[in-house]
Amino acid sequence: MVNKKFAMQRQRNHSKSVLRTIRDYAIITVAMLMGVIGLNLFLVPNQITMGGTMGIAEIVYWGSGIPTQYTYFVINAALLVAALMVLGWRFCIKTIYAVVVFTVASTVFQWLGGTEAHLLSDQKFMACIVGGTSVGLGLSAGGSTGGSDVVAAMVHKYRDISLGHIILFCDLTIITSSYVVLRDWEKVLYGYVLLFIVSFCVDYIVNSLHRSVQFFIISEKWEEIGEAINKIADRGCSTLNGNGFYSKRPIKVLFCLAKKSESSVIFDLIDEIDPDAFVAQSPVIGVYGQGFDHVKARKKISLDEIKKEIDA
Repeated sequence: MVNKKFAMQRQRNHSKSVLRTIRDYAIITVAMLMGVIGLNLFLVPNQITMGGTMGIAEIVYWGSGIPTQYTYFVINAALLVAALMVLGWRFCIKTIYAVVVFTVASTVFQWLGGTEAHLLSDQKFMACIVGGTSVGLGLSAGGSTGGSDVVAAMVHKYRDISLGHIILFCDLTIITSSYVVLRDWEKVLYGYVLLFIVSFCVDYIVNSLHRSVQFFIISEKWEEIGEAINKIADRGCSTLNGNGFYSKRPIKVLFCLAKKSESSVIFDLIDEIDPDAFVAQSPVIGVYGQGFDHVKARKKISLDEIKKEIDA
């Protein structure tokens, strides 16, 4: 009986993993299509430079007429070959898929004549906002432009430098270098504005998606609720001992951390098992550890250094 239950749980987890993988690739596909639309309809026609390999592809296109997707593909192919040797296959697989989707979608888009529709050609600032929002939403939805992201990850593996700082430095360098081709500082400034808009979209949406919440649950059926959260919501719980001030009776309090997107499932489980349960939910600034984000340390301290400081 126990083995059968374990097998069913393992099969359920496998199904969840497959569905999660399919969802991830579907999101990347939509995200890259949004990037193609933003780049080809608003940014390239108005000569507004992006960061990353997309920005390099734009500069090459304005200087030589080579379509953006070809330059984008060649640069990313070279970077990904290096990344495969340094970072491994697991890091690169989704980026490879994203690069292929972007290249194919851009080619089809141009073949259909999409690049001839120069939207907002006389309103560069609005083109910057609309195009930047489209690309930013795409990136925040799970798309990857490769390029500076890959370079940053490779540098970060060997040097304790912030990934964000490396990407920002690469993007600012690319946007500034567009002056060599455009010969117009006003267009370069629009590139800086675009960088801010894309970064804002990515930060705002990614932070929203990664928000976590904590639950304190008081119920007579705390064991059933804890079991349901473990098995169905796939989240851990801790049991705290408490005492009811009014009832003077010992009580059990369930403590649970979860993603904000998972909170509705947990509320449904609690309501189904014990509608009279007392539940307190509150947002948390950051959760680090298994199942959440990795611990972020500005300076890595070895275990020997920690022991030396404690013993001193």
